[in-house]
Amino acid sequence: MGEHKHEHGHKHDHSHLKGRNLGIAILLNIGITISQVVGGFISGSLALMSDALHNFSDVLALIISWFASKLSKKDQTASQTYGYKRAEILAALINAISLIVIAFFLLKEAISRFSNPVEVQTGLVMMLGGLSIVLNGLSVLLVQKEAKESMNMRSAYLHLLSDMISSIAVVFGGLAMYLWEVAWVDSLLSIGIAVYLVYSSWGLVKESVRILMQFTPSKVNLDEISRELQNIPEVRNMHHVHVWQLDDKQINFEAHISFNEDINLSKVNAVLHRIEHLLDEKFDINHVTLQPEINGFCGDDSMVNQDVTKKNN
Repeated sequence: MGEHKHEHGHKHDHSHLKGRNLGIAILLNIGITISQVVGGFISGSLALMSDALHNFSDVLALIISWFASKLSKKDQTASQTYGYKRAEILAALINAISLIVIAFFLLKEAISRFSNPVEVQTGLVMMLGGLSIVLNGLSVLLVQKEAKESMNMRSAYLHLLSDMISSIAVVFGGLAMYLWEVAWVDSLLSIGIAVYLVYSSWGLVKESVRILMQFTPSKVNLDEISRELQNIPEVRNMHHVHVWQLDDKQINFEAHISFNEDINLSKVNAVLHRIEHLLDEKFDINHVTLQPEINGFCGDDSMVNQDVTKKNN
């Protein structure tokens, strides 16, 4: 009983450009964080301090993303046969969870401020908030392209985008406090920022956990794959199926393919190639391991607790 393996090549590596853009974004956010911490202490603005804390989390998130990106490129070894491909998924999870932790910290501080409002220097708040919008906007543009292709970069992008939105809220809050002298706006904005952070991060947490737990990718429909295999006359059934996602790009699929009759090896290979092509073209599964067998050799005729044996007419 043998195995038939197939793997398609991946897209070109742009790690040098990714690393440079991350480096620039890190420097920009260090500058934002320092200016906002100083400005927050001087102005007394909780919203500005919360924005500074969020910017500091951006710096840490970008550093984690940069390190994970470098680590994931390391070659596989005998003791790490997958290499470090999951490093970027771990980075995405850490970054997303850090946003949620920050959100709850902001929520606690903002609620306490409602009963003890603090006078805020609105001019300084608006000026530093405006600076943060500009620099975070540049950072967002730097990582926007890579965010579409990598969960790790998407987590960094989410940090930067949410902070830009937070800075916009800070500026509008400063303007409202200047025009109408309502100190509670600062706390209200901080609560709004906290809620947004939780909302925007939760999906990334769930997606990262699904990959790390090796759940079937949400876009892979095993019932549909089974129906497609019904159209291949040589195949009796598919069973002992395992589907998981290694990282953003690689979906692994392994299964036993039971044949209706004992056929020669060249024909077996042709059928397995057909199945691989089907999985790649219709389901975007790019790493396939198939084990052919005859007469239910392994004694398992089920696919993930579902009977997919063909009905012979």
